[in-house]
Amino acid sequence: MNGHRSGKRPLLAAALALLYPGLGHLYLREWLRALTWFGLTFATVAIALPASAIPETSAGFSLDAVMQASEALPMEAEIAIFVLFVLNTVDAYRIARGSRTEQSTVDDGKLRCPNCGRETDADLEFCQWCTEPLAADE
Repeated sequence: MNGHRSGKRPLLAAALALLYPGLGHLYLREWLRALTWFGLTFATVAIALPASAIPETSAGFSLDAVMQASEALPMEAEIAIFVLFVLNTVDAYRIARGSRTEQSTVDDGKLRCPNCGRETDADLEFCQWCTEPLAADE
């Protein structure tokens, strides 16, 4: 077992978020946030991309057209898109990290191990199932 039975991996969420804003949130099953990041990215590109940057080709949508449009982006647009990617990646990482720590306790007051997700004895300083040390504040 990999030790992450009930939790999501923060680095995987961040890596997916780097591919395209919102993918890390889809992995975390944060549907509304994923749609928000998709929409925000689309809106930023639509607003920041000047009409003169889009080449008029009779072939339609092609890789060359995308490359020409990306090369014609003004510096302000590139910075805005970069900041959006960074904020999205940090958000996905923090949500994944927070969901793992929030799973350590359940609403009924029983203590759960943040590593394996099983119920553990509150009197012990470690999980009796996976021997992972428990934080002192739990």
